Amino acid sequence: MVTAEKLVRMLAEKRLTCATAESCTGGGVGAAITAVAGASEVFWGGVISYDNSVKRDVLGVDGALLENKGAVSAECAAEMAQGVRRLLKTDLAVSVTGIAGPGGGTREKPVGLVWFATASAERVHTESRIFPGSRDEVRKAAALHALELLMAAASFREV
Repeated sequence: MVTAEKLVRMLAEKRLTCATAESCTGGGVGAAITAVAGASEVFWGGVISYDNSVKRDVLGVDGALLENKGAVSAECAAEMAQGVRRLLKTDLAVSVTGIAGPGGGTREKPVGLVWFATASAERVHTESRIFPGSRDEVRKAAALHALELLMAAASFREV
């Protein structure tokens, strides 16, 4: 299991900076990172884009994409990560967008479905997970997985 402490240490050793774009986690990823002493050396900030207007107007997610694919999609997650990375001028970014529940799910997009993306200058990676449990459990599991993905993205970067 990746801890925020390990992530901050790795980013500092590699002299990398990061940012977050969060929807269903509501700032949980950024909160975990900033709980670590020394995080200010590597974490520039985050955008909580709970409403689609913030995804569109602040992060630059295409409005047609939001209409056609929805906020809970690989494409939206990718644009969120790229947008916050551009906005805050960081080496890396991670995004989280999903359905924490208890309502809001469909057959195609069930409660617990969360899309993630990491972005660097070289690549964008997206993946999804379906987390079981209560709203709080889904949000906590999603925030932890986002930290793991950010650490994986950092490991691809050369010092």
